[in-house]
Amino acid sequence: MLAVQNGMKGGPGRFGEWLDAAGVAVDVITAFDGSPLPSRLAHDGLIVLGGGYLPDDDDKAPWLPATRALVEQALARSVPFFGICLGGQMLASIGGGKVLGDAGAPEHGSTSITMRAEAAGDPVFGGLPAAVPAIENHIDAITALPPGAVWLAETERCPYQAFRLGGRAWGVQFHPEVGPERIRQWDAEYTRRRGLDLDQLYAAAVADDPLSTAAWSTVASRFAALVKEGRA
Repeated sequence: MLAVQNGMKGGPGRFGEWLDAAGVAVDVITAFDGSPLPSRLAHDGLIVLGGGYLPDDDDKAPWLPATRALVEQALARSVPFFGICLGGQMLASIGGGKVLGDAGAPEHGSTSITMRAEAAGDPVFGGLPAAVPAIENHIDAITALPPGAVWLAETERCPYQAFRLGGRAWGVQFHPEVGPERIRQWDAEYTRRRGLDLDQLYAAAVADDPLSTAAWSTVASRFAALVKEGRA
């Protein structure tokens, strides 16, 4: 499958490793450094990763129109899609939802994601624990889901944490692809200005990691099964 990387540190991480272990190779295009994106989606699946942009920040990130075109193709052809942070916001925007910058509900560090009742029957999120920790690092947010989207998970500060659009497209606000070590790479001064301590955030993420890893590796393996099913 194809993965679009929107920032230097924003690779597929452990999510890509889990996909690979499940038999799905991940081709990463580092769009942020000028690597060209294909005009036609020829892969069996698509992931759009996170980045410090809004889905339509074309002036700051000139590769975003080509990325949106790939997401639109995935939706039109029912190619399995998984959008993380910016990628999830992009799915919401393309589907007719709303995304706002600096939406007033920032989340940083390991955060408890609450599964909604609608998640029970979802082919990717079904059967997960009632609450699963995941690392968050955002100030922008989805403020309205697309018409017809299935709302799968929430937090109090940012309700739209996970959703499905159609039968084969998922968007999440959190970062299932990163583990506690990513927090060590965050800007300590920025984090301090937010009233947070990197050491405390890291320690909390380490404590939450076993449950986080178990749940999100399950999500990755289920998504991989859909990709392989479509390929077959």
